[in-house]
Amino acid sequence: MTLADHETIFTIEATPVKFGPGAAREAGWELARLGVRRAFVVVDPHVRSCGVADPVLESLRASGADLMEWDDVETEPGLDALNRAVRAAREANADGFVALGGGSAIDTAKVANLLATHGGEIMDYVNPPVGGGRKPPGPLRPLLAIPTTSGSGSEATTVAILDLPHLGIKTGISHRALRPTQALVDPELTRTAPGAVVAAAGLDVVCHAAESFLSRPYTSRPRPASADERPPYQGSNPVADLWSAQAIRYGGEYLRRAVEGGDDVEARGFMMLGATMAGVGFGSAGVHIPHACAYPLAGRRHVYRHPGYPGEKVFVPHGFSVIVTAPAAFRFTFDAAPARHLQAASFLTGEEYDPDDREALPRALTALMRDVGAPSGIRELGYDEADIPALVDGAMKQQRLLAVAPKMPSADDLARIFLESLRNW
Repeated sequence: MTLADHETIFTIEATPVKFGPGAAREAGWELARLGVRRAFVVVDPHVRSCGVADPVLESLRASGADLMEWDDVETEPGLDALNRAVRAAREANADGFVALGGGSAIDTAKVANLLATHGGEIMDYVNPPVGGGRKPPGPLRPLLAIPTTSGSGSEATTVAILDLPHLGIKTGISHRALRPTQALVDPELTRTAPGAVVAAAGLDVVCHAAESFLSRPYTSRPRPASADERPPYQGSNPVADLWSAQAIRYGGEYLRRAVEGGDDVEARGFMMLGATMAGVGFGSAGVHIPHACAYPLAGRRHVYRHPGYPGEKVFVPHGFSVIVTAPAAFRFTFDAAPARHLQAASFLTGEEYDPDDREALPRALTALMRDVGAPSGIRELGYDEADIPALVDGAMKQQRLLAVAPKMPSADDLARIFLESLRNW
């Protein structure tokens, strides 16, 4: 590939964000500003039962809009749960959407909005080769996203994730049209979030940001044949780097505190802000090996249940499925960009490292995982050596992600990453 064939353009897009304690109480004002008169409101049932949703719903009602409230939200939603939301959204005939909850609620609203606006079936839009890769033909209806966890970042991303147990993987729908129209990021809403939820979401923030910062440079990618073919994940670039770097710093400084209790609104607030920033960063640069490995880890086997998670569903929280392979993945990619790997480790810990210390980032991530109660590795999630070929097969299906890695892994490389990730300590 000659220099003339290389990409020369990157794009940065961001959801408008209103941040700070009390921001969610302006939900009604924002809904009216968006011109929404009939809103389909997706509410996490745990958020509703804790009373967290009450003042937000009161504000929405005060806007004068008719609300169709939907709380049949599944944590880490599968196809059936999303299809129920789609049917309800179509029947509601709303002119706007609101999502109040964690990443699962926001992703549910994104998918419901997509299908209610443009029709079709969910698998039509799922990323290939798993789904059809259909692109929305135009904008979606306004979506007001109000996160209640200090982590997922879905309020700032172009992605909706879904679980496909019948295929043994998780995957997603990715398109710029899915990005929420407005986000209200209010640290007060995180007070009742369990520590395990904060830990998983926060580790996802750190991993999002590190993968984005360490993705291949956008100039190393081939130039697309047309603007329409430029992928959402384009590789590291100077602007995404700024967002990602700060999100890593916030993770190192605040995640341990945020997990300890809901009264530390400062720490949980900075993790929420870090999640939004990481979402902007990886929405341009992309995520790669840890996320590609996470999808089969979460989708192939449903036997793990973290004791600190609410509800009865047996599943691997997304942040845990991502982080367990991150130390081995970044050990593998170190040679592609040693200085950047050391920089990422320094963002996380505030320490300086020797220029050949390939263990700096894996060591820093492992320490953070242990301190916040993450699983020690994939064995704790229910996998052993015999499962590695199937996990590799699932990860190799995530070519959209692997294409952004600074060092493209082979199947044998992924097998080694999974093997090293059986236990991180």
